[in-house]
Amino acid sequence: MKSILSLLFMLQGIFLYSQNGLPPNAGARGAAMGNTSVAFQDINSAFSNPAGLATIPRWGVTAMGEQRFLIPEIRSVAAAGAVASKAGVFGVQFHYFGLEAYNEQRLGLLYARQIFRDIYLGAGFDLLNTRIPDYGSQLNATGNIGLQANFAEPLWLGFHLFNPFRIQRNNGEYFPTLMKAGFSYQASEKVLLSGEAEKDIDFPLRWKGGLDYRLLEALFLRAGFSTQPVQGTFGAGIDLKKGLRLDFAFQWHQILGWTPAFSAVYQAPESQN
Repeated sequence: MKSILSLLFMLQGIFLYSQNGLPPNAGARGAAMGNTSVAFQDINSAFSNPAGLATIPRWGVTAMGEQRFLIPEIRSVAAAGAVASKAGVFGVQFHYFGLEAYNEQRLGLLYARQIFRDIYLGAGFDLLNTRIPDYGSQLNATGNIGLQANFAEPLWLGFHLFNPFRIQRNNGEYFPTLMKAGFSYQASEKVLLSGEAEKDIDFPLRWKGGLDYRLLEALFLRAGFSTQPVQGTFGAGIDLKKGLRLDFAFQWHQILGWTPAFSAVYQAPESQN
């Protein structure tokens, strides 16, 4: 355990920055595509941009797990659900990250709806709890807001802002304020391209890109990259029909190594009775 804690403190600029109150990856699909997800539309948008929930036809649920850098003690697990109504789409999400000696929990309430013909709006309220057993817990509240636009049929644009009010911890440190803007482009029936720029106001700009290729009707192959730090990603998805999909991803960090991820998604089809 001491060696793990030493690793966390030595690499806090790389590793703890990867969470520190930030939302989790948008499922293993997004993780496999360089963590590009701000312009996607499915239940995993609960983690990356709530505006993407606005197109859910009925309801959906998802669950995800990551094994950070193949260290058994360090876990990241998340789950979310959303339901559509005449007033919009309402959702909830939960995320746990960390290990016994340090962990974070997040509970989020979400709302999304179409506000104009081609524009969708989403917002979330987040409760963030940080727990260190020898020092107790600290609870903070913040929020996030997102937009998506579909002005041309194959192209979606997305924007997301997390923690716009610069919420502080009791020790005076700020939770990250993170801005993301990007696109997803359906280049053909088989190829989806995605790109994203991400800026934490305290860190350099990150660039991310991803590719989703439909090899077979039920099988998707994916790859991507991100910068600051440089990471490569790849994975696959299996469409089991009737709204159920399984996704797998592997992320490679040039210093810390591999992070595998798995997620399961179910979205009730619009035609389902």
